[in-house]
Amino acid sequence: MSTITKKELIDRISENTQAKRVVVKKIVQTFLDEIMTELSNDNRLEFRDFGVFETRTRVARVAQNPKTLERVQVPSKRSVKFKMGRLMKEKLCGSNGSLLVHEEEDDE
Repeated sequence: MSTITKKELIDRISENTQAKRVVVKKIVQTFLDEIMTELSNDNRLEFRDFGVFETRTRVARVAQNPKTLERVQVPSKRSVKFKMGRLMKEKLCGSNGSLLVHEEEDDE
């Protein structure tokens, strides 16, 4: 598994579409900014066959420090939940619906 950066994605899109890199970069950044804006407004984003982004609020709770056993107040917090769409599920999951994991073999 490797990490793909935003820059690498922009370079790929620019190469595949023959669009100027600066134009692709502006479009991608605007797209990401709009996603963050909509999620910060508690809106649900649905991209058919790709997936759905939505915010969830975890309620405040009391937790326990495992080392000291001291009770700690954990404040509520918002997080983003992503649910895969149909095409992504087909691409990533096998026929039984479980996530496929590809292991790379070492060439030693």
